[in-house]
Amino acid sequence: MRYESRADLSPWPDPAATGDGPARDGAAEGVPPERLAALFVRYAPELKRYVVRRLGLDPADDIVAETFAVALQRLETYDARLGDERAWLYGIATNLIGRHRRREIGLYKALSRTGIDPVTEPFTDEVERRVAAGGARERLARALAGLSRKHRDTLLLVTWTDLTYEEVAAALGVPVGTVRSRVNRAREKVRRVFAGVDPTSGNEG
Repeated sequence: MRYESRADLSPWPDPAATGDGPARDGAAEGVPPERLAALFVRYAPELKRYVVRRLGLDPADDIVAETFAVALQRLETYDARLGDERAWLYGIATNLIGRHRRREIGLYKALSRTGIDPVTEPFTDEVERRVAAGGARERLARALAGLSRKHRDTLLLVTWTDLTYEEVAAALGVPVGTVRSRVNRAREKVRRVFAGVDPTSGNEG
C-alpha cells in the first residue's frame, strides 16, 4: 500500500499549485500548541465515531492519534480563515482514511452480501434510523462501495457529520461548488440503487 508523505495530508493544498482550493491571503494564523490538547478532548470522540463508521473499530484509535500528530506538525500553517479547527481535523482524518480504501470498500461489500453490519456503532442517528427502517443497509453499502474516493469522502462528510458545505469545502481543500457537485453526483448514484430514493439526504448545506 502506498503511503502519502506528510505534505500530502494537508487538508488545504496550495491553490497556487493546484488551482482548486480556497484562496490564501497573507500568512496563516496558526494554532497555539496548548490549544491542541483542548481540541483533542473536544473532538477526538466524534472523530473516532466517524472513523469507526467508515473503517470499523480496529484502526480507529490509531487514525485519531495520527490525526492529532499531523495537526501538531502543522500548527503553524493552520489558517482559521479557511475553516474552523474542527473542519481542519476532519480533513486530516479523511485523508488518513484514504490510506485504508481497500478495507473500507471491503466492509461495504461484506455488508452488501451478508446484511451483517461489521460496524455496530451508528454514527448519525437520523441516517441510521432511515436506513434501518427501510431494511436498506445492504443497498446503501453497495452504493457507497461503488463511489469514487472523492465522491464518497465528500458525501460522508456531509452526511455523517454536521459540517456545513462550506466547512466540508475547507476540510477537503476545494471550492464549495465542488462539494455541491460531488454530493449531487454521489447522490445520483445512490438513488439509482434505491430506485429514486436517497436515504442520505437531509437538511445539511
